[in-house]
Amino acid sequence: MEIYLYTALFSPLIGSLIAALFGASKKTYFTGVLASGLLLTSFISSLILLTYVMAGHTVHVEMMTWIATGDLYIPFGFVVDQVSVTMMMVVTTVSTVVHIYSIGYMSHDKGFNRFFSYLSAFVFSMMVLVMSDNFLGLFIGWEGVGLCSWLLIGFWYHKESATWAANEAFIMNRIADLAMLIGIFMMYWNLGSLQYDVVFANISALPMPVITWIGIFLFIGAMGKSAQFPLHTWLADAMEGPTPVSALIHAATMVTAGVYLVVRANPIYSEIPDVGNAIASLGAFVAMFAATMALVNRDMKRIIAYSTLSQLGYMFVAAGLGAYWVALFHLMAHAFFKALLFLGAGNVMHAMHDELDPFKMGGLKTSMKWTWILMTLASVALAGIYPLAGFFSKDLILEVAFVEQHYILYTVLLLTAGMTAFYSFRLIALIFHGDKRHLEHGIHPHEAYTFMLYAMAPLAILAVIAGMVFKTPYYLMVTELLPAVQYHIHNHTTFWIMTIGTQLFVILAIAYAYKKYAKAVKVDKKVESGFFYQLLYNQYYIPKIYDEVFSKPYLQLSKLAWKQIDLKIVDATVDGIANIIYQTGEKTHTMQNGNLSSMLRWMVIGLVVLLVLAVAFTAGYNAVNLRAM
Repeated sequence: MEIYLYTALFSPLIGSLIAALFGASKKTYFTGVLASGLLLTSFISSLILLTYVMAGHTVHVEMMTWIATGDLYIPFGFVVDQVSVTMMMVVTTVSTVVHIYSIGYMSHDKGFNRFFSYLSAFVFSMMVLVMSDNFLGLFIGWEGVGLCSWLLIGFWYHKESATWAANEAFIMNRIADLAMLIGIFMMYWNLGSLQYDVVFANISALPMPVITWIGIFLFIGAMGKSAQFPLHTWLADAMEGPTPVSALIHAATMVTAGVYLVVRANPIYSEIPDVGNAIASLGAFVAMFAATMALVNRDMKRIIAYSTLSQLGYMFVAAGLGAYWVALFHLMAHAFFKALLFLGAGNVMHAMHDELDPFKMGGLKTSMKWTWILMTLASVALAGIYPLAGFFSKDLILEVAFVEQHYILYTVLLLTAGMTAFYSFRLIALIFHGDKRHLEHGIHPHEAYTFMLYAMAPLAILAVIAGMVFKTPYYLMVTELLPAVQYHIHNHTTFWIMTIGTQLFVILAIAYAYKKYAKAVKVDKKVESGFFYQLLYNQYYIPKIYDEVFSKPYLQLSKLAWKQIDLKIVDATVDGIANIIYQTGEKTHTMQNGNLSSMLRWMVIGLVVLLVLAVAFTAGYNAVNLRAM
């Protein structure tokens, strides 16, 4: 099975390197097709490994020694177990679809080859992250996806907004990654190893404060990568990147790495339930916090991004309450329908000449029938309507909160489910129903390439069947490694009231969204100018607060350091030394003027200097000897 492990891991890297060779060349479909084929190879290898793991086996390889110094030994080691293989399937499935889709989406872009190089490099980094058998290997993949995310968000580097968004994402993640690195250092300092099996076997022997701080620092790293409050602002701004990037990185893979970290480190968090409760509380807050911002936003991609942020909150609630397998289950199901939603948004963007305001669209279902069906299907799954995937995974998180008697968390998540249904179908209604407002802007939309729609089809199928088909075999497999806790409301009356009540609540939210936006769209200026609307529209003014409290003072400090330290001290010192040397050269260059009299004069001066130095040295030497005697 080792050959399949290496094939799954390194196929994306090969695709990235080959695409990079043609990076500066003219667009060629060869690189896109080859990169997609190699991703398909990685997917098939991961599928073979999945069947092997489901049979009760794991694959653990040590490719070579990486760091060996003193007591520190870290190999390039990789493990395919129940958790990592789940992530491998999610990553390779979505990545293969996105690669094939991108051949059409990026077909007119000059950076076609460069795009595929970056995209495949990201997938390779993500595979390193989920397949490593130690925390330092995970961190290398963690930083790799951060770098590739920076490259892809800022892919259109000629746009100032894109480079700004890329830098924001990169810097904010570096802040969180520093905390994660401290947690890794603490693990090695106290346990002498970073291998998962060694750390998890011995973590309970450490003092509780040490375990607590390790868990906190690791979670801060997860907060950055998964855009949890207060490190959340970068995710919506990251929509400046190409839409396939949003589908792959900001919906299905990189942003879920934080959830994966908490799930993978479950033996640590099982020792510190208070930290777990804090994680769950933050997750519930973020779920509602992001959903409220999506209610009023007028940027199609940002609405979907806020939805991703909200669903990540759901995942952290499950992980924080110890339902690690539930968190991973929702991660998997969410990846399929959210990636489908983003790719559908990409179709709409192309048809609307990159227009993002849904209020300028309307009636697109007649010209974009299949995109309408696919996005509606994804939105139904996102809303958690039975029997689609979102129902099984999201309702399970509500059950966890209820069974664990966290009724406040349950209530928050239930209200968020209603808001999710509303903003999802607000978007569908504005884009595909009602008057054709786009005609006022001279836009005549068209459907995406047929092969792009076919590429999206697997995600649509999975968005429908992933919950009911995969739940039981997934549970039996993954609970061989994760805590095998079943969450059932034993009172059947209570269970049915909750389930039916949740479904009715969500359906009413969808109906209200259609009633309000599906026909004539009326913009209420009074409501839009109100305090509460403006609060949500401006993201609770948090970006502005960050700008005033952090960005502007830092800019002023940088200008002060530049003018007062860099120019007046550093540059002045360097320039002064240069001037002294230059002036010395100017004064002494006459020594080499070729005049015999001048050269003899300098020789005499040099001889006198040497004699004086010799006499002085001799006198000093004799004085020292006399004292010694």
